[in-house]
Amino acid sequence: MVQTSSPLVLIIDDEPDILELLDLTLQRMQLETRSATTMAQAMQLLASTNFDLCLTDMRLPDGDGLTVVRHIQQNHPQTPVAMITAYGSLDTAISALKAGAFDFLTKPVDLQRLRELVNSALRLNQTQAPALSDEAPDPILGCSPPIEQLRKRITKLARSQAPLYISGESGSGKELVARRIHALSSRSQAPFVPVNCGAIPSELMESEFFGHRKGSFTGAVADKPGLFQAAGGGTLFLDEVADLPMAMQVKLLRAIQEKSVRPVGTQQEESVDVRLLCATHKDLAAEVAEGRFRQDLFYRINVIELSVPPLRERREDIPLLTQHILARLAKRNQMPIPHIGAPTMERLTSYRFPGNVRELENILERAFTLSEGAVIETDDIHISACPTAASSQATPSLGDIGSLEDYLDNIERNAITQALEETRWNKTAAAKRLGLTFRSLRYRLKKLGLDD
Repeated sequence: MVQTSSPLVLIIDDEPDILELLDLTLQRMQLETRSATTMAQAMQLLASTNFDLCLTDMRLPDGDGLTVVRHIQQNHPQTPVAMITAYGSLDTAISALKAGAFDFLTKPVDLQRLRELVNSALRLNQTQAPALSDEAPDPILGCSPPIEQLRKRITKLARSQAPLYISGESGSGKELVARRIHALSSRSQAPFVPVNCGAIPSELMESEFFGHRKGSFTGAVADKPGLFQAAGGGTLFLDEVADLPMAMQVKLLRAIQEKSVRPVGTQQEESVDVRLLCATHKDLAAEVAEGRFRQDLFYRINVIELSVPPLRERREDIPLLTQHILARLAKRNQMPIPHIGAPTMERLTSYRFPGNVRELENILERAFTLSEGAVIETDDIHISACPTAASSQATPSLGDIGSLEDYLDNIERNAITQALEETRWNKTAAAKRLGLTFRSLRYRLKKLGLDD
């Protein structure tokens, strides 16, 4: 295949004006270009030349851009491809992203947006190598099949600019996955900004997300950039996005579609360049069905879904996670790493872990603190041998109980977990089912290490 010293871009479009505009802009960026006006010409060029980037129109005389995207994904996976669509063709753009497109542009082409897209795409191969080296070890621990599959998807999705929805139970590691995607992406040198949507008061949400101008409201003593601006060029991670109030969902949808925000107190919009990653432990489709989450926003942020497996589906990873957590605790406390015996490890691997990795961390931190010797015994980890609510219904002998407090905690943990699972982790509904106030449930979740 033909190779060049300067980055080489393939432009596929049958409109002479668009072709000339793209070609001139890229040449001014010191890039080499090749042009094709049909899909057949494009396929010939792809077969004979290595390209660093491809820009393709959606409508071609002998085919469509989606076919080009799929062909490049299958035969030239290291070449990012961006789709050029008509203004307002959001469904087309989403289809392109789902097919594997790096990003999309709308006509008329915004040249500043084009330059940002091209620069971001060309950084991909430059950032992948160091991120995968020993200098940046993979923070996602485990070698189970679900984790290996997760790693493969993370590597692939890091090459895209598509909005990503990360689903998974509380404590399963959704933010860790988001950080890994950012670290492997072309945006790795720019900020990663995590946001817990449920922790921002509704009256301050617009200001926090989009920023505000001095004097726009009481207490606004100076201009302040918002979270979108803080993540400029990088990644904005919205955790617990299902907790956004409906009014904020409308504003977020507009910001995503227009790639711009309007700070509180001004009529001027500011363009923003961020990749959006969203997560929640709730069933977002069920939230849409119940009318608590906008369907149009759901489709916009759920272009691609990445599911993080719960700990109970990768039990073979528990020994490795346990050793890593204990090593971290020992280093933090400047103490030797405690040994964990086979019976204790067996107890851990047989436990259901409704709170996932976060609960494992809480259990081990408590055991590390309370154990008196160099070995963490089974009694130190304070979990029942019975991993499920059903198995705990059998009446044990007093000799099996050990600590009454631990035994009762386990019954309470199983009941709360069952209620949360039956209500799709809707805490308000779970509290009602258990005959508790919401405040009381929150207290128990924190006590048992099941809080978000």
